[in-house]
Amino acid sequence: MGMFARSPVAAVLGPTNTGKTHLAVERMCGHSSGMIGFPLRLLAREVYDRVVALKGADSVALVTGEERIEPPKARYFLCTAEAMPLSRDVAFVAVDEAQLGADRERGHVFTDRLLHARGREETLILGSEALKPVVRHLLPDAEIVTRPRFSTLSYAGAKKLSRLPKRSAIVAFSAEEVYAVAEMLRRQRGGAAVVMGALSPRTRNAQVAMFQAGEVDYLVATDAVGMGLNLDVAHVAFASLTKFDGRRTRRLTVGEMAQIAGRAGRHQRDGTFGSVGAEDGPGAFLPEEIEAIEEHRFPTLDYLNWRSSDLDMSSVGALIASLAAPSDDVVLRAGPEATDVQVLKRLAGEDWVAARARGPRAVARLWAAAGVPDFQKSGPEHHSRFVARLYRHLSEGDGRVPHAWFADGLQRLDNVGGDVDTIAGRIAAVRSFAYVAQRPDWLHDPAHWAERTRAVEERLSDALHAGLTQRFVDRRTTVLMRQIGADSALLPVEVAADGAVAVDGEPIGRLDGFHFTAVADARGGDARRLLAAAERRLVGERARRAAALVAAPDAAFALLTEPGQPVAICWDGRRVAVLERGRSLIEPKLRADRGLAALDELSRARVMERLRHWLAAEITQRLRPLQALAAALPAAPVAARAMLAALAEAGGIVDRRHMATVLPQLDGDARRETRRLGITIGALDLFMPALLKPEAVRWRTALMAARAGTVMPVLPPAASVVAEGDGDATAPTLIAAGFRLLGDQALRVDMAERIARAAHDARDGRKAFVPDPALTTSIGLRADAIGRLMRAIGFRAGGEAGSWAWQGRRPAKPDQRAATGPFARLADLARHGG
Repeated sequence: MGMFARSPVAAVLGPTNTGKTHLAVERMCGHSSGMIGFPLRLLAREVYDRVVALKGADSVALVTGEERIEPPKARYFLCTAEAMPLSRDVAFVAVDEAQLGADRERGHVFTDRLLHARGREETLILGSEALKPVVRHLLPDAEIVTRPRFSTLSYAGAKKLSRLPKRSAIVAFSAEEVYAVAEMLRRQRGGAAVVMGALSPRTRNAQVAMFQAGEVDYLVATDAVGMGLNLDVAHVAFASLTKFDGRRTRRLTVGEMAQIAGRAGRHQRDGTFGSVGAEDGPGAFLPEEIEAIEEHRFPTLDYLNWRSSDLDMSSVGALIASLAAPSDDVVLRAGPEATDVQVLKRLAGEDWVAARARGPRAVARLWAAAGVPDFQKSGPEHHSRFVARLYRHLSEGDGRVPHAWFADGLQRLDNVGGDVDTIAGRIAAVRSFAYVAQRPDWLHDPAHWAERTRAVEERLSDALHAGLTQRFVDRRTTVLMRQIGADSALLPVEVAADGAVAVDGEPIGRLDGFHFTAVADARGGDARRLLAAAERRLVGERARRAAALVAAPDAAFALLTEPGQPVAICWDGRRVAVLERGRSLIEPKLRADRGLAALDELSRARVMERLRHWLAAEITQRLRPLQALAAALPAAPVAARAMLAALAEAGGIVDRRHMATVLPQLDGDARRETRRLGITIGALDLFMPALLKPEAVRWRTALMAARAGTVMPVLPPAASVVAEGDGDATAPTLIAAGFRLLGDQALRVDMAERIARAAHDARDGRKAFVPDPALTTSIGLRADAIGRLMRAIGFRAGGEAGSWAWQGRRPAKPDQRAATGPFARLADLARHGG
């Protein structure tokens, strides 16, 4: 019988340090058998060691994707959530950190365990109090128990890294940031232990042992510490409050902040949290965030990510469809497409996979292969190549992975040389092989290969621990600090998230992108020493930024089109290159920002190549019709070539009068080519409708400014009609953006064409008629502008008010558009250099 009176299923909810995991371990050990699912392999291993001490190694199993210790008589199973053997009948089951059901990548797994993982006698759902509404909805019979935190958690303010109290954990959100913080602590305070979720349990335990033994007073960690890892930490300091979640860089939620901050203090000992840097800096907590964390008040979850577990293995298409099946419960939502589904879809498009994955057994094997986690975080495209090689072996011959292929891959990774990043990368790759070795039917001798992968991982883990210790722990720092006056290279240099550069706490300048600007009063002997120290540090910082730029996703870049400024490319909001005149309008040149001159030649070349690649891809996406024009020119009919060249040069819009001698020469082939390219030959203009959309207008105008060597002009409003006073766009800009000038108003050329076609459709020879006013009045075109437009398309005023009669098109000078009005006067001034 369970300890909860009303139901064999109970949800134990509350903040960190409430003893939820300890309670689950106690409850499990009170039953004849049990199982707990954890969010991290590190946490499963930590609790496994505790239960072994209580029950003996023969009774306890550890089951994760990459590691399986399963004695024949095991009764207690400590697992990662994904690896829980749900078919096993046990008396007790617990799911830890169940609020991860809202996670983008793994949420569906935790939701499935919350719904379906059950013990014969007792089941506990452990997690944040934010889960309460969804538990009430999904498990109406479950008993909900909330537990208060054992100790107080309070805000201790923002502090410089050099002034953090001992026994502090500093939390960062990328490996680069972790390493940078650990390096500063090595210089200033003697060193730090490093803990990241990607570390093997062996490396993590060795690093934590240094911290627990007092060999170092500080620990630098990623947000993996928030997932229940027990550390003797008195204070948690956030190096930043933003993280990249796989899709975008965003600020942490209050719940995420609290989960991490709650690692401070254990049992009855109080803890504190704060930030690194200035109290009012970008990385500082907001008052409402502090209050919520201290009082444990967070927004509740109103849905969990869900994916159907009722899978149809009859065919690959049926499997994909069943994975996408929606839930009929409003609380269960289809989460973002996880990596395994993305890999499955990529493989399903391969002919050889489709030929082999026929029948339920083959489809199930394909799905199992797609489920190999992307331990290296290489992305679905790269990871799918590894899975494809694996499935090729699993779907041919005897359906087992050849020993030679497995051994060769493992042998390449069995190398302890290189820096910490290289070794950490090898450990991640070994985890993929360890995962394969844990599958009972993928290798001929899985136990042998599991032992081999474990041995390789241990060797690499020992090397990584040694590398981390050598890099981030310096027991001679005290001596060096006494010598600091003699060697500026030993001065601690900090580059803040906002680019502010300080040496030994003194602000000396700012690094914007790659360009460093010293503060105005950085002069004199001391300042020169500080600048010299900073320059040494900035070499590495610039190199790090260059590598980050080269590896950045396309979403990190943007075209800067600020009026009055040169057209430029920005990376994470920082200007890194300016567009200049190139071979053609859609092939501009890039001039590197002067800050890039400080990079070495190879890094600078890689940066520029990445920027060129992004720019070319963006131009293809935004201005595809112009690219099609350029591509069609060489093979176009002779009669059409002059017209296409003029359109390409002008950005896709040309006054028809400029083509007066060309249009009569177009034969049937030339007109068919024109239609194929999406060109409208209108009554007044030749244009490409696709290029009149706001984003296309912005890019066309930017490229024209770059070609002309001018700054970005003010763009007109995104409307069909622009009147005098609607923005600050000049007449030349309006014309380039696709407007016709009609006195005090300007009309977009596609709307002018619609009105022209409607007028011609409504006329009966040269008889006077009254056009339908609905089309013009609905877009706000005034009478004077209507008159100018009607005369331009060949009509004259009729006898009655508002009537018009066709008189035929009269020749006009090529550059003439509406003769009067502010827009026209501006255009005339621009043409004649006024």
